[in-house]
Amino acid sequence: MSPLLLSVLLALVSAVAYAAAAIVQERVAASAAGPRYAPLRTPVWWVSVLLNGLGAALHVAALAYGPLSLVQPLGALTIVFALPMAALFVGRRAGQRAWRGALMATVGLAGLLSLTDGAEPRSLADGDRWLLTVCVFGVVTVLFTAAHLVGRSALRSVVLAAAAGVSFGIASVFTKSVAEEWTPEAPLAEWTGLLVLSALAVTGLLLSQASYRGAGLAAPLATVTVVNPVVAAAVGLTLFGESFRYGAAGTVAALICGAVAAGGLIQLTLDRMTVPAGAPSASGSEGDAAGPEVRQGVDVGAVPGSRPNLEVEVRSRAVAGRS
Repeated sequence: MSPLLLSVLLALVSAVAYAAAAIVQERVAASAAGPRYAPLRTPVWWVSVLLNGLGAALHVAALAYGPLSLVQPLGALTIVFALPMAALFVGRRAGQRAWRGALMATVGLAGLLSLTDGAEPRSLADGDRWLLTVCVFGVVTVLFTAAHLVGRSALRSVVLAAAAGVSFGIASVFTKSVAEEWTPEAPLAEWTGLLVLSALAVTGLLLSQASYRGAGLAAPLATVTVVNPVVAAAVGLTLFGESFRYGAAGTVAALICGAVAAGGLIQLTLDRMTVPAGAPSASGSEGDAAGPEVRQGVDVGAVPGSRPNLEVEVRSRAVAGRS
């Protein structure tokens, strides 16, 4: 098997692993009544952690055998794999708008990444590392705060997913920098970079887990899938000396691809915001999730009529009931 073909195969399996991890995370978020960010006592959640680790390892291996311009666009297939896998294994069907948004986000992202021209390997200076660390945790903090200020669960989940994508994207930047500086003679010389990388990876995992609460699968996953490489590419353009191919024409094409990807995310967000929270998903309906699980946090309106046998537990922006 040629190195290029092996790289493609590893990248595809990596995307499948990430998609499976997202499905498991969404199921945990939909059914668990425990912590939103770290359901440590839920055994199934640890399966998603292992799947995310497997996906990351396969992605790094794919980069070792193939060029970045090929491997990164293939990673955008995660959302395309996730929708049919969710329908097949857990009965979560996606509607036309969700599929349209997912395909727009994937095509736009793949086009954007394919236009990025790699540069010679170059590591980050210590000053750049610390500045980048402070900036990324500042951005994540702002997004985290904004997520708790918005009223709609779908929009809140997209903002949390964007924060997770920022964390994962900068973690990829530190992975590249540490990999280029690491040597067997001094294995702990890059301990600061490894520490920041680990903190970003854990932060991204916890934020992505929270983003699936009450928002289904497609919108949060698409947001992470797009924001992650876009942030990494932006850092590559500014700090690693990368550029777009074909000069001014490539830059214009990249802007168009970015607009297409953003339009896809908007479609996915509107898909979740326009579907009634308790409406079951049907074939061909607009929405990517079935009705809410018992004890799942959902946004609801007024309950008409009398309900003498309904117990209601009121929590912050959530209502859970048992009849």
